[in-house]
Amino acid sequence: MTLASQQVQAACTKACATIEQVLADYAAPLVLRETGLVQSVRPGIARITGLPGVCADELVCFPRVGVGSGGGPLLGIAFNLDPEEVGVILLGDSQYLQAGDQVYRTERVMDVPVGEALLGRVITVMGQPLDGGGVLDMAERRPVEREAPAILDRAPVTVPLQTGLKVVDALIPIGRGQRELIIGDRQTGKTAIAIDTILNQADQDVVCIYCAIGLRSAAIARVIATLRQHGAMDYTVVVVAAGQDPLGLQYITPYGATTMAEYFMEQGRDVLIVYDDLTHHARTYRELSLLLRRPPGREAYPGDIFYLHSRLLERATHLCSELGGGSLTALPIIETQAQNLSAYIPTNLISITDGQIYLSPDLFQKSIFPAVDVGKSVSRVGGKTQLSAYQGIAGKLRLSYAQFQEVEVFARFGTQMDEPTRKTLERGRRIREVLKQPQSQPLSAAEQIAVLLAVTHGLLDAVSLDHISAVEQQLTQAISGHLPDLCDRIHQGDPLTDTDLDTLLPQLKAAIAP
Repeated sequence: MTLASQQVQAACTKACATIEQVLADYAAPLVLRETGLVQSVRPGIARITGLPGVCADELVCFPRVGVGSGGGPLLGIAFNLDPEEVGVILLGDSQYLQAGDQVYRTERVMDVPVGEALLGRVITVMGQPLDGGGVLDMAERRPVEREAPAILDRAPVTVPLQTGLKVVDALIPIGRGQRELIIGDRQTGKTAIAIDTILNQADQDVVCIYCAIGLRSAAIARVIATLRQHGAMDYTVVVVAAGQDPLGLQYITPYGATTMAEYFMEQGRDVLIVYDDLTHHARTYRELSLLLRRPPGREAYPGDIFYLHSRLLERATHLCSELGGGSLTALPIIETQAQNLSAYIPTNLISITDGQIYLSPDLFQKSIFPAVDVGKSVSRVGGKTQLSAYQGIAGKLRLSYAQFQEVEVFARFGTQMDEPTRKTLERGRRIREVLKQPQSQPLSAAEQIAVLLAVTHGLLDAVSLDHISAVEQQLTQAISGHLPDLCDRIHQGDPLTDTDLDTLLPQLKAAIAP
């Protein structure tokens, strides 16, 4: 070997040793990532090229954006997989995102934290705390989009979910595992019914999740203050996507909140989730779809708008005993315009859910709170779950109230009425007065039974309308103070026997007597 060859070999050996030392000293492993480039940015969305292997609903990351969700890299969801580009829904502030920025695949779908540590917290769907309670350190995360339980994994809805509202529990009962729509015009008390239902779960061992979608921050703050004032935050999780938040967060929040609820359901617990409201959710999806140039359909909504909510609400169910027997009850809220129940989104939600509680603006303007229109409200499942003590009262109550509403229309013309008609009118007025209930004052089942028995048996016929509220308090105190054993049996689902009525009615008469 010549001298020149020896020198070349020595140089190569030294270079290889240097390269090996550099690689050994480099702590971070080399990562191969599929990258692409941002072509255009619009509010809430971005269009990118590259990423040939990206999958639907996969998270993509924009690493150069220093400000985004949580102050870290901006994340997005691959939504439109077109041949030449990918439409991405952004999950954070896009003001610092520019055309030409890099983007890479994460090879995972959007997920959310789940666990007991969520109880009592106010968070975003990304897991960021909004209550100043410290960072959530959650080890377990689950995808936001999950398949609904199969039919064979479901069990019949048999246990009632008490709302604490007389008009609902007696006439429009809800079962655990049911999907009951709350529908009405703006400012008619829809959220109030949902919040009162959450407050009534204080001693029912029900985990509650309040999901705010597109609401004003002031309205969300009032709801949180009400929950804290009544101690309901101990068993409640508040998931927030306010109106000023990015469209992507508003779109994904109800699915993430449902995943959090499913964690508790799969532990064998009963869960109540409130979506407030899905009108904003549908409008957000329409805006995103139009920005992504998806074909518009009726009222400019995309063709899959029905699937948007059906795949969400189908996850509410009662699991069979082999899977723990937990339940997830959904109370979606929807807003109508000018009492138009036949609009596109309301009819979609009505066909998906198991019934609806309709709030009438006419009743609201007459100071009838809650403004529930019994004639237009229905519960297709809850009637089979209703406590037995209600079943002897609810039928007579609904019939008397329906007769009163018909007679009241003719009574406005001042026509002469016979004695039975006059009695029907007076009895109906007292039923309507009894069904009124102040906000944030739920009643137990036994207290409701006492009041409803009194009005259906004519014990309040001689009481003036102005004194109904005071007499009602006396009735609730009478049954809870003098008949605790009967209260326990009512809550356990036992029917009212003739002996129980013979014992209860004299107590109610004595409470009404001056």
